[in-house]
Amino acid sequence: MSETEASSLLSHQTGLRKLSKIQALASFSPDALASIGYADQEIYLGLIVAGSVGLSLAFPIALSIVGLLALLAVSYYQIVQSYPSGGGSYTVARSTLGDVPGLVAAAGLVVNYVLNVAVSLTTGIDAIASAFQEFWPYRMIMSLALLTAITLLNLRGMREASLIMCIPVYLFLAAYLPMLVYGGVHVSLGLPVSLTSVAPPVTKPLSTFMLLYAFSTGCTAMTGIEAISNGVPYFRSPETKNAGRTLLIMALLMGVLFLGSVGLMQALHVVAGPEETVLSALARCLLGNGFAYLLIQVSTMIILTVGANTSFAGLPRLLCVMAGDRFLPRSMTKVNPRGVFANGILFLALSAGVLIFFFSGSSHALIPLFAVGVFLAYTLSQSGMVLHWWKERGRRWALKAALNGVGALATGVTFVIVSYTKFLGGAWIAILLIPVLVWFFLQVNIRRRELEPECRNPGIVAVS
Repeated sequence: MSETEASSLLSHQTGLRKLSKIQALASFSPDALASIGYADQEIYLGLIVAGSVGLSLAFPIALSIVGLLALLAVSYYQIVQSYPSGGGSYTVARSTLGDVPGLVAAAGLVVNYVLNVAVSLTTGIDAIASAFQEFWPYRMIMSLALLTAITLLNLRGMREASLIMCIPVYLFLAAYLPMLVYGGVHVSLGLPVSLTSVAPPVTKPLSTFMLLYAFSTGCTAMTGIEAISNGVPYFRSPETKNAGRTLLIMALLMGVLFLGSVGLMQALHVVAGPEETVLSALARCLLGNGFAYLLIQVSTMIILTVGANTSFAGLPRLLCVMAGDRFLPRSMTKVNPRGVFANGILFLALSAGVLIFFFSGSSHALIPLFAVGVFLAYTLSQSGMVLHWWKERGRRWALKAALNGVGALATGVTFVIVSYTKFLGGAWIAILLIPVLVWFFLQVNIRRRELEPECRNPGIVAVS
């Protein structure tokens, strides 16, 4: 089963609903937009140990991340135009580089999808626990309860999900964008205190490794950029044109939210308490403790929850496509009476639940595992696009290949930085898990070719 065939199966079973750009932005952007909930926090935690000197570098680091985001958006815009049936990293890498690179990309995406659920839910609970600190000791239980609720909703099927998601996404934007504007006005009126007077004492001297670590943790802001390239068939005609424009709008919103929030954190010299997120501290600094502050915290939790739900839409579909290509058991292609891939949903929920329990519901402890898999997938898909342009040699192919090549180089370097700086913090788990998953996919393929000789895939080399 090809990806196109899998898309047709999904469309037939769940009633594929063509989306307008407004609906599609709400459906595919929650993961990306919600990432400021943890990316800002990790930059802050990575730099605060160096006191005021470290915190003063938060905005330059955010600026470099947004530059990488812009490059990645342009690269994925080209993927959207070239793969109208859906051009996720697995599809692009496998069709251009071969089976094993495609499976490496798929393994990276599987790890990322699971971590996205765990990180998004724990960060969302952190937002609420920051407002109601009596809940802080119960974050793990609350995260698992929220995971259970989302799993049950997805098992029941949500045909009108695109309409439902419009509410939290646009509520989040309606709450955050005015706050950023208000904060900008507040900054222009002058600063009442200096950063040195409010920053905690230095516990570690500023170092190159610390800056690289802050950059790598901040790069978690880009983990949702691929979502639109996976869902091109869901857009109204002309699909590729609408998907491309929505991708660029999403990237622009991500950049504004990320730069705006980090810039205000630095300009207003925001320092969070021990049981509070830095975004909560920023909102409290600007808005006090009233309704507006609570609206920010609630909208943050809701969009992070919806961002986690992106994995429930994406991972079961990826597993279905891989099962159709005979790299996973056939059971991953089955749908329940409500038209959803129940086995994929249960696999995702169980995996995320284990992570939340094992890491005691701490988003900060989970972050080091994040971004490794997705940046590996980004690098492989963009490298594959260079080969794609080289073979096609269409109009302006050299420029297109150069853009994807620069994107692959940038994300490849970022992958190395993320792996190096986060290795001891937990990235080794993701780095070890990816080849194990690839080995498992190949073993399943070998077994299925033995059981289904009429469906053998000649592109796979037997691995003992």
